[in-house]
Amino acid sequence: MFAKIFSFFSCDLGMDLGTSNTLVYLKGEGIILKEPSVVAVDTVTKKVLSVGSEAKRMVGRTPTNIIAVRPLRNGVIADFEVTEEMIRYFIRKVSKRKSFLSPRIVIGVPSGITEVERRAVRESAEQAGAREVYLIDEPMAAAIGANIPVNEPTGSMIVDIGGGTTELAIISLGGLVIASSLRVAGDHFDDAILQYFRKKYSLLIGERTAEEVKIIVGSVFPLKEELTMSVKGRDLISGLPKTIEIKSEEVRDALGEPVRSIVEHIKATLEQTPAELSADLIDRGILLSGGGAMLRGFSELITDETDLPAFVAEDTLDCVALGAGKYLEEMDKSKKLLQLSY
Repeated sequence: MFAKIFSFFSCDLGMDLGTSNTLVYLKGEGIILKEPSVVAVDTVTKKVLSVGSEAKRMVGRTPTNIIAVRPLRNGVIADFEVTEEMIRYFIRKVSKRKSFLSPRIVIGVPSGITEVERRAVRESAEQAGAREVYLIDEPMAAAIGANIPVNEPTGSMIVDIGGGTTELAIISLGGLVIASSLRVAGDHFDDAILQYFRKKYSLLIGERTAEEVKIIVGSVFPLKEELTMSVKGRDLISGLPKTIEIKSEEVRDALGEPVRSIVEHIKATLEQTPAELSADLIDRGILLSGGGAMLRGFSELITDETDLPAFVAEDTLDCVALGAGKYLEEMDKSKKLLQLSY
């Protein structure tokens, strides 16, 4: 009874605390916040100047006394204090005035992180003002968010390609039969593009430009109509600004190594899958989620490599946050959900 009273007066949250972006689900309302996981800090005073979208606009454009940092790397906390400040900022931004109690928070975390790294996430959220903190494995959260029937006695496979990690899991009867976390994902795509421009064109581009190239002309499988775009940067030979035309075929070549790593990891996971569950995947296929799954041709490439149907989830960017939120909505109703979190 007291739990129900507490939940009525607090703004309970589901959170996808991602390397690239943070999404927050407010109980009873859905996802109400999507912002980059970036914090601008004054290096002299150590004061946090801005968080989220405003901080990301500063990347590559700050004076010497200000740095724009991403406090999470490869899905885990790299800077404890800055992460705490970022979570506190997001909690304040979504909290309602009627909230008298600190919120309960369900946070999606990579399945492959250590107990020490899990404890760091939990302690950061508690220090930021959470009353209770529950951690749920990201592939499970993504599966719930994508409406996969996780409690059925049939095998389902999800591949969640985020910013810092790619999460793979075979799910059946409400549990992770096989789960693995590969620290190759969207950030590595950006870095591969950046390095390609440096090596082939002697052109230095920034992280934001590399991300734009990935979004606008990026692909991992041949397109019916190839794309082109203009890219601006600094010529490493002359030191002067320079503009070049880039084709989608070139970006596909640039992305080759990290994409191959993900495909090989998917194949390795399938090789470990029990026979009965493997048979289920012939009909159910592989579901892709996360921002990386939005790269053109990813589902086609996986189908070509595995001979299994592959699909990109609806609301693919939101799956982990939606799953954490759905877990939160049902947490008071079903004790069975407790096995899904830590």
